Amino acid sequence: QVQLVESGGGLVQAGGSLRLSCAASGRTFSRNTMAWFRQAPGKDREFVASISWSGGTRNYADSVKGRFSISRDNAKNTVYLEMNSLNLEDTAVYYCAGEGDVVIGVYDYWGQGTQVTVSQ
Repeated sequence: QVQLVESGGGLVQAGGSLRLSCAASGRTFSRNTMAWFRQAPGKDREFVASISWSGGTRNYADSVKGRFSISRDNAKNTVYLEMNSLNLEDTAVYYCAGEGDVVIGVYDYWGQGTQVTVSQ
């Protein structure tokens, strides 16, 4: 059974930092793109960042560019999201996603999410 388990969420003051982790089990994602998405209350789920299997290509939503950094450790089957200069608009449930093997760009695997709450 494939599982993606996020951790590292919590309550942080505006301007603060958090580091999210996503540990995968049940299969390796070392040859797959991994990504982070988020969903704020009352809003649709949105893309945050993605990283190619080698780490050579990283993409970010405009809203997080320069503040968030995605990385991965294929030996640990884990992907990270370093979040700095957090603001109230970053409050959301953050989901880790793994690309499937059939269609590029389709994320077939999802974690359960971790809550990030930014306070004033």
